[in-house]
Amino acid sequence: MQLQTYVRILWRRGWIMALLAAATALSAFAFSRIVEARAPVYKSTIKILVQPARTDFGQTQAAAGLLRSYVAWMDSTYRAADVIDKLQLDTTPQQLRSDVTIASDNSRLVIQIDVENGDGDLANDIAREWANLFIQWRNERNQEVLREDRIDAFILDDPVYVLDSPKTLINTAAGAVLGFLVGLGIVFVLEYMEAGIIRSPEDVNRYLSVPVLGAIPPNEG
Repeated sequence: MQLQTYVRILWRRGWIMALLAAATALSAFAFSRIVEARAPVYKSTIKILVQPARTDFGQTQAAAGLLRSYVAWMDSTYRAADVIDKLQLDTTPQQLRSDVTIASDNSRLVIQIDVENGDGDLANDIAREWANLFIQWRNERNQEVLREDRIDAFILDDPVYVLDSPKTLINTAAGAVLGFLVGLGIVFVLEYMEAGIIRSPEDVNRYLSVPVLGAIPPNEG
């Protein structure tokens, strides 16, 4: 199919793709805003720096190796139960844990806690309390070792929440792409169904590659 043919198809039926793209994008946008108004999900993030008392290579490597065990200690139903008791939350430890993600970055000696909740401020409180539990535990453990062998933990910054779901911009863009593709499919189906229909001398020239010598005028009587 020649380039001119594609241009002709787009000129004749491009409005179908544009209309469907606009319709699905608008639908996705409206749906996202409804979900955002009724059941938004916010994500709060807090980062904890794990800092050895000594800055030599051996102690730093030891701290990096312990990060996984620290994450395991934090990511438990016991910690979730402690947070629930502290904040007086109406949930279970298992449910709370399902909303919390804890991961470590060994290269920076950082532990990150992500909390999802329908209330952004509550998500911040949960993240902060979870971090404080770990810091308190580290302080207690440090009392049992020499000062030069201690590993301290500090909150790098206050937790901050952002809207995690729905992602209105992404949903709208995805809706537009989907509508465009559906419209493109419809256009090609229509073109396939009408491929054998000749309506004008130009169609004869295009399909048969022969010039038109004459045409019978339409009967107006």
